[in-house]
Amino acid sequence: MGKYVELTPANFEEVTKEGVSMVDFWAPWCGPCRMIAPVIEELAADFEGKANICKVNTDEEQDLAVKYGIRSIPTILFMKNGEVVDQMVGASSKQAFTDKINSLL
Repeated sequence: MGKYVELTPANFEEVTKEGVSMVDFWAPWCGPCRMIAPVIEELAADFEGKANICKVNTDEEQDLAVKYGIRSIPTILFMKNGEVVDQMVGASSKQAFTDKINSLL
């Protein structure tokens, strides 16, 4: 079973520089973030070996949130080869995330 990757400033560039990455900026106190957490875990399993499914705890990694202009959470960035190509703000359906990832693969 795939597991999402916890991103920090130390590993962010390394993980996202190649291929497709979905990065969920979240916080433990955020209701909608907790609501989509099981979906993120399912996506990590579904896309294992095809795309990086990642999470950034904005409470712990404020520098990354600032660097990527995160103003509200959850914000999900979609990256391809290290570049942000799209983003979604707020909770969304598993299908919406799946469609977006598939469109980048």
